[in-house]
Amino acid sequence: MTDDFLTEGVLWRRIVAWFIDAVLIAVIIIVLWFILLGFGLVTLGLGLPLLGLLPVVPIAYHALFIAGGRSATPGQGIMGITVRQVDTLAPPTFVQALVFTVGLWLTLSAGVIWLVAALFLPQKRAIHDLVSGLVIVRTQALTRAPAFGTMA
Repeated sequence: MTDDFLTEGVLWRRIVAWFIDAVLIAVIIIVLWFILLGFGLVTLGLGLPLLGLLPVVPIAYHALFIAGGRSATPGQGIMGITVRQVDTLAPPTFVQALVFTVGLWLTLSAGVIWLVAALFLPQKRAIHDLVSGLVIVRTQALTRAPAFGTMA
């Protein structure tokens, strides 16, 4: 895919979408923490090890939403972007979504300096985009009718 029309203005939308998703993930984790803590207290401490599952929430959040029907997290949906396979623009498979998500969180944990690569790479793709074979495109650009000719 070499159509810059699809990826125009995506980088800043990705950043805002990530912050929206970070807030949603924080809310989910806080709610789950209270639920699991309550369960742990009711079970006299036997349920407290379930709190160890909370770090899985961000990975599950991203992977399940990206592999889902809209191919976008809620933050990406609000910002009008979606995740697609780079070659066919088809929605990503679950494996691609998982590789994308793990790559994202590894990149964030290794330092956000790795995300700066998106400023210099074609189509403003980050390293985890390249590894997973995915690209972030504007949703509106996917549904726009071609500029040439019309159907009678």
